[in-house]
Amino acid sequence: MPIRNRFAELLPEITAWRRDLHEHPEILYETHRTAGIVAEKLRSFGCDEVVEGIGRTGVVGVIRGRADTTGRAVGLRADMDALPIPEATGLPYASKTPGAMHACGHDGHTAMLLGAAQYLAETRNFDGTVVVIFQPAEEGGAGGEAMVKDGLMTRWGIDEVYGMHNWPGMPEGAFAIRPGPFFAATDVFTIEVTGLGGHAAKPQIARDPVVATAQLVTALQSVASRSADPTKELVVSVTSMETSSNAFNVIPQGVTLRGTVRTMDPAIRDLAEARMGEVCAGIGAAMGVEAALDYQRCYPVMTNHGAETEFAAEAARRVAGDCAEAPLVMGGEDFAFLLEERPGAYILVGNGDTASVHHPEYDFSDEIIPAGCSWWAEIAESRLPLST
Repeated sequence: MPIRNRFAELLPEITAWRRDLHEHPEILYETHRTAGIVAEKLRSFGCDEVVEGIGRTGVVGVIRGRADTTGRAVGLRADMDALPIPEATGLPYASKTPGAMHACGHDGHTAMLLGAAQYLAETRNFDGTVVVIFQPAEEGGAGGEAMVKDGLMTRWGIDEVYGMHNWPGMPEGAFAIRPGPFFAATDVFTIEVTGLGGHAAKPQIARDPVVATAQLVTALQSVASRSADPTKELVVSVTSMETSSNAFNVIPQGVTLRGTVRTMDPAIRDLAEARMGEVCAGIGAAMGVEAALDYQRCYPVMTNHGAETEFAAEAARRVAGDCAEAPLVMGGEDFAFLLEERPGAYILVGNGDTASVHHPEYDFSDEIIPAGCSWWAEIAESRLPLST
């Protein structure tokens, strides 16, 4: 059965959960209301164990199958946090929290996994244990790493772990996946350019950090275009520039640059950091300023495991009839930390012709809920099959 009838029946209820979460977005680890709702619902479903506070505000639910002849456990993970973006959808259920919105569909991910948890707790048509994982702080806070450090994998003996993300531009309810590197490693950098400020009419007695910074922004693009193998993926983006003075007639003392680096290869990641340091030093020396680079490594490359990717694709084919090959994604995803600990896979489900994620007009499509829930259930039952 492609889409389980139970999820069609539950669609209005799951949609209501999702829209309530959408109205009340919470950022990073501040997912207290969301986590409380998740825990309450998991208990009402009859989960065998519900634990809060894993990875600060994460929630774990444990559902034991009709049998447990192998002692195996499969983890299913959804993220819960929103983004610091003012919403511009004008929807009746738009965010009631100023400056925050569910602009990446984590409200939908949470609602779909709750729907799957309800079904799995009702039916228990599997041999082993399903661990449903509701994670905070995916959007830059490394909540996945925090949950792993809190013993997520070892405490519940998780053998495999699976994740899912909605994807605008793909047909509603369609699936796509790829083995190996999938989402990029994400790093951030800050460059403090310090010169000698002064009067804008007397630039000769100043050491202008603005002019130096302008050259630096341009030169940083050569890291990707002239230092890296062009067949390797590398993005260097300067995203913010802030001067120490905003006056029209002042050469500021300093400028702060911020940005991000995305890579798919550890060697290219090392090269990017090293070359950026050299570019900063060279521009600084040439312009008579100091350009100090602070380079922070954040999320690793999210790499799908081969066998588990095929399991996930086959489950998607049973639900939707097909599973396409997904493109490489230069965005980051902290499910990478879970896949470093256990074999597993991450899949995309189409959100239809909507605004892109991280856009103020984005909204999760409730029409894909039955497909997403069905995929979760199919993963659980196919990876932990009951003996016949």
